[in-house]
Amino acid sequence: MPPKAKTSPAKQHPHAFLDFFADLPDPRLDRKKQHQLLDIFVVTLCAVLTGAESWIEVEQFGKVRLEWLRRLVPLANGIPSHDTFGRVFRLIDPEAFGERFLAWIQEVCQQSGGKLIAIDGKTVRGSYDRRDGRAAIHLLSAWAVENRLVLGQCRTDEKSNEITAIPELLRLLDVQGCIVTIDAMGCQKVIAQQITEAGGDYVLGLKGNQTKLKDDVAHFFACAERDGFAHLQHDYHKTVEKDHGRVETREYWIVAEPSFEVKGEWGGLAAVGMVRSERVIDGVPSLEIRHYICSQRMPAPAFAGAVRGHWGIENSLHWVLDVVFREDDCRIRKDHAPENLAIVRRLALNLLREEKAICKVGLKAKRHRCAIDPTYLQAVLGF
Repeated sequence: MPPKAKTSPAKQHPHAFLDFFADLPDPRLDRKKQHQLLDIFVVTLCAVLTGAESWIEVEQFGKVRLEWLRRLVPLANGIPSHDTFGRVFRLIDPEAFGERFLAWIQEVCQQSGGKLIAIDGKTVRGSYDRRDGRAAIHLLSAWAVENRLVLGQCRTDEKSNEITAIPELLRLLDVQGCIVTIDAMGCQKVIAQQITEAGGDYVLGLKGNQTKLKDDVAHFFACAERDGFAHLQHDYHKTVEKDHGRVETREYWIVAEPSFEVKGEWGGLAAVGMVRSERVIDGVPSLEIRHYICSQRMPAPAFAGAVRGHWGIENSLHWVLDVVFREDDCRIRKDHAPENLAIVRRLALNLLREEKAICKVGLKAKRHRCAIDPTYLQAVLGF
């Protein structure tokens, strides 16, 4: 993985957004270049913003909007063929591409000031290649909850490898002053220590992969409830949501300075939390209890916000990528193309989310507006 990107690029193009990608290494031989790499990137990004899902659709968009696109990049030799788009994206180094994506979004988020970062993984199901025996790629994403922006991504070979990929992704991020939330897969001592050493805090879910710690925390809360949380520094918060025959009651407890055997093995562990979620759907009840460890003492409403904010990544990122961008249906599978196109989708998603002044509608409607209104597409790009 490349080192954390912190510096803004030198200004080389009239549009600041393109500066971040201007020095992306071109993997092609010079004698075989008929189209500039930045031109190919810009056409692809614009096409994805307008709804393109295949290289053929990218080429068609480029040919229809050629003169407009030349306001952004030269396109001296016209629009590349769909085979050229596919071949170039198969060759681009996704780590170098991701590093430039990260440099851009870090500047955006510095201006916006996001504080809660959720890390979670998603499998791109359409990238599975049965003929070549390749498994679907699994992408680990960092999500700025308040900003609703993708901060970065890291590929893993499969979901079980998230444990090794999370530290790599964290090394790319600036978590100073942020709260990082990760589900039970990322509840590891080295990950907790890495976050606190970088100046951040964590809220980590507990499950069976940390049996001793999970049992200790569960037993701790069982005893605390039995005693009415007497003599414990704690806070409590409750929410009730009602919607279309569903009633969900969530109760949150957080206790500072818990004492149990393995506490000292976890860097910065300062509090433990419990969430009791009771759902009643059409009169049928269900109950779920979850436990967490935290490196920061916080009020129960803040703890609730961190827990709920983490699961928002499913609706605000993963669901959007599947439903609005149809990521799981994409059949682009070769070499680095699936991962690089995933970066383009997340870049497009961030740009659409950042545009709030002109079109105050959903993302699907914004993409449609981009397709029919070049002026709006240019505004989304910030040009």
